[in-house]
Amino acid sequence: MTDTVLPEPTPEQAQLFARVRRLMLIAGLTTALAISAVLIAIGYRLFHEQGSAAATDFTAVLPKSAKIVATAATGDRLVVTLDVGGMTEIHTFDARTLKPVGRLRFSSEP
Repeated sequence: MTDTVLPEPTPEQAQLFARVRRLMLIAGLTTALAISAVLIAIGYRLFHEQGSAAATDFTAVLPKSAKIVATAATGDRLVVTLDVGGMTEIHTFDARTLKPVGRLRFSSEP
């Protein structure tokens, strides 16, 4: 059998090979960093998820002669519009805990 003998690379070729190795190392490290960042983000979302709130029974006490006019829900708030003796009130609750967050009253000018 005949062995093929590879000639020694010239200094320019050796320099080119070193540059290609360095660029490949940089590209590999960048790819590994990007993949690890994606995996960390996925893991964070899986293990730090808020989850759904447990079902709770809640009784809100309304003022006398109050009528519920409208309700609305967003991601974290529950809004109830009331008509209390001709005046409009908006009550806001936290959707997860159902605790009152705020109240806004409207009245007519005399």
